[in-house]
Amino acid sequence: MIEIVGKVVISIIVVVAVRLGWKILNWAWLNPKKLEKLLKEQGYKGNSYRLLKGDLIELATMVKEARSKPMPISHDITSHVLPYDHYIFNKYGKKYYIWFGPKPRVYVMDPELIKDILTRPNEFQRPQHEALRDSIIGGVVVSEGEKWTKHRHIINPAFHLESIKNMFPAICLSCSEMIKKWEGLTAGSGVAEFDVWPYIDNLTGDVISRAAFSSSYEEAQNLFGIQKEQMDLAIKLLFLLYLPGGRFIPTKANKKFNENRNKLQTIARGIVDKRKKAIETGEASNNDLLGILLESNSKEIKEHGVGMSIEDVIEECKLFYIAGSETTSGLIIWTMVCLSLHQEWQIRAREEIMEVFGTQELHFEGLRHLKTVTMILNEVLRLYPPATMLLRATHKETKLGDMMLPSGVNIIIPIICVHHDPELWGEEATKFKPERFSEGVASATKGKGSGCFLPFGGGPRICIGQNFALIEAKVAVAKILRRFSFELSPSYKHSPFAVFSLPPQCGTHLILRNI
Repeated sequence: MIEIVGKVVISIIVVVAVRLGWKILNWAWLNPKKLEKLLKEQGYKGNSYRLLKGDLIELATMVKEARSKPMPISHDITSHVLPYDHYIFNKYGKKYYIWFGPKPRVYVMDPELIKDILTRPNEFQRPQHEALRDSIIGGVVVSEGEKWTKHRHIINPAFHLESIKNMFPAICLSCSEMIKKWEGLTAGSGVAEFDVWPYIDNLTGDVISRAAFSSSYEEAQNLFGIQKEQMDLAIKLLFLLYLPGGRFIPTKANKKFNENRNKLQTIARGIVDKRKKAIETGEASNNDLLGILLESNSKEIKEHGVGMSIEDVIEECKLFYIAGSETTSGLIIWTMVCLSLHQEWQIRAREEIMEVFGTQELHFEGLRHLKTVTMILNEVLRLYPPATMLLRATHKETKLGDMMLPSGVNIIIPIICVHHDPELWGEEATKFKPERFSEGVASATKGKGSGCFLPFGGGPRICIGQNFALIEAKVAVAKILRRFSFELSPSYKHSPFAVFSLPPQCGTHLILRNI
């Protein structure tokens, strides 16, 4: 009897081992080779698949090399920001792929195909598991299907223009406080040379703290401070996160990352619970993002029985920071760099701001009259897009244009490459020319469609916070230009690098002068 049981146990172990071995073999070699063959049949080119590592080693080496030193001052930043992608593009042409471990990433740069992908979100979804993204970002950005539809519907009222208008005083207050700090630095001589990046970075965090969580301002500041540390840690853990079980390897950074994750949940839950109780007792207003979100969620539950869970609301709160702070700080800082390099546009923008507002306080209605500022911001968004790429995936065999993409392929829309493409934007695609937007975005893309200009994505899943970001940027630029002129410092180092957004790796040293 014991012998029979022993044989059965051994048989089970063998069967399990064989099945597990087959799965590993299929994941690590057979499926990648099958996908490689299918992609080549569709006319795509790339390096041959190499077991497990794919192109990761070369990619990491080139990224490390690019980040080890600044680049020459130029708006032609693609080779510095995405060095390996740029290298493969030059080697194989626009129809190329790279190996991110055992997963191929197909690059799509044709505007019509991009538009097709973004208008079919149910067929071209975000990858179900994406290590770096999932370690930081949650909420509506990563939701799919019915969950995304419901959450987007609930969140929408928080970003209506009327809601943003109510947050306008908070935006102005944060900007004014930053200006006062700069006035302190320039007091006396009227001139100061310093790194403006930390101030801009703090500004946008301050704005979203007030606008999203006005009655929990201090807790929000703490929440966002930890969230920023998480983003820095995620970069250190970049390739470790893509190893199976990598987040459980007991490194110092991993341990700190997991501690912070728990802290974030506790702080965010405390903010949400406190606000819910205050609303229920009539002690809190609903004029900030969190209040509007909770009110909209409560209405959804009353009308349809199901809304967002507390965990869902917490994820949206954490997302507010990255979506509302990181992208806008990049837009403002690169605008200051561009206006430092192109003084004629700095002068034109200042003249327009003075014409619209004079020396009076800014008012919400006046922002729509800032035509030159809008042109400048659009050009900065084109040259220095907040997100350098969009990631989608096929979950079944899917038709795209005249191609059939196999299941299990990741699709990259390299926004920064599209924005710098001479075939779409002309020979001066890498030049700062805001006048290209003088007749609006549609005219600037010369009839090539919405797939050419993607600073906030596109299609039904276009960034919900784009109006908030643009209004905040206009307020900041208007207040700065009315009070200071500025130029690049001799110590300035041009160093855009891609993380979740496009910050300056070496800061932004400028010379500011009182006006």
